Amino acid sequence: MDEGKIQLPEKVVRTDEEWKEVLTPEQYYILRKKGTERPGTGLYDQFFVEGKYFCAGCGNELFDSGTKFDAGCGWPSFSEPAAEHHVEEHKDLSFGMVRTEVVCSKCGGHLGHVFNDGPPPTGLRYCINSDALVFKSAAQLRSEADSAADQRDM
Repeated sequence: MDEGKIQLPEKVVRTDEEWKEVLTPEQYYILRKKGTERPGTGLYDQFFVEGKYFCAGCGNELFDSGTKFDAGCGWPSFSEPAAEHHVEEHKDLSFGMVRTEVVCSKCGGHLGHVFNDGPPPTGLRYCINSDALVFKSAAQLRSEADSAADQRDM
């Protein structure tokens, strides 16, 4: 790998039937059909634990808890993604509105939308569906890293 060159996530491609096998019905509705959960009902809306959020469809790292804030909108909100190239943004003209859709750059799963009414320094609010995310605590991530290091040492 060239030093300083960004390595993009390898794309995950599955058929519709394969997605139905690996996702819950709620995850499938949101990630593959561009659905949304009702405001205030998602597991991670009022959840503030140190760790990282990953795509429920493919495991791509999406957001860090250090950028999460309570926007009062009913969905988990972040001021920036974990890495700019881990999400993609697309114009969304659905429901008679002009919005910016946020999708996972690895599997193309719909995550939510981004708005320009967030806190400094970015001024952005990534409004993301809980069912599109999987959370791993800082302690869990450390444990996984330790296990991986132990495996390499064997």
